[in-house]
Amino acid sequence: MAFFTKKEAVPPVAPEQLPKHVGFIMDGNGRWAKKRGMPRGFGHIEGGKVYKKIMTYCRDIGIPYASFYVFSTENWSRSQEEINGIFKLMREYLDDVQSFKHEGVRWLVVGDKSKFPQDIQERMTKLEEETRDNDRLTSIMCCNYGGRNELAHSAREIAELVKKGELEPEDITEDTINAHLYTAGIPDVDLVIRPSGELRLSNFLIWQCAYAEYYFTNILWPDFTTDDLDKALIDFAGRGRRFGGAE
Repeated sequence: MAFFTKKEAVPPVAPEQLPKHVGFIMDGNGRWAKKRGMPRGFGHIEGGKVYKKIMTYCRDIGIPYASFYVFSTENWSRSQEEINGIFKLMREYLDDVQSFKHEGVRWLVVGDKSKFPQDIQERMTKLEEETRDNDRLTSIMCCNYGGRNELAHSAREIAELVKKGELEPEDITEDTINAHLYTAGIPDVDLVIRPSGELRLSNFLIWQCAYAEYYFTNILWPDFTTDDLDKALIDFAGRGRRFGGAE
């Protein structure tokens, strides 16, 4: 099921006004399905289609990095039926994108992947290895990811270096922490987009979003379109980003 479009896409703002890194909190799949009298899994299927369209559009208009909140560390509390449905979708999509390793997208999967079934872990690793040289878009899939969990992971790695005598505590800087995040080497998020009407970050890339702009909309993720993304990008382009400096 090919999902890369051939139609030329035109960004809604000048290229220099586009964010370098957009984070998407793909929220509202379950509610979307419930409104239609369908099981929650149906919402995830439709949400997955939107994920593909939005990722492709980001690539086509020149956004170099896009992160998607696929499965959080808190999502394990959902029913086993829903989790199994999400796993099934993950298998399908990971297999699908293997066919498009020559389309310019580099995939990264960040989070504690060890909790997933072995076959899903293997698919993730294969996808990362086979697309590592692509450079049109880096698509970051946040799977079994939580911002606090990531910071704890970084702290443990740094503590091990201190324990071995390879690093002094007074030498720990923000750069040290950055280097031990799952997203090491990836620029910070410029714009976070959250549909569904919720007004919170929900443990998504909390370190990387320190100076991000936020865009909230009541649209549920399965109804989110490239036109909605354009509205967010236009809004972003009109904001004054001072990063703590004076006006």
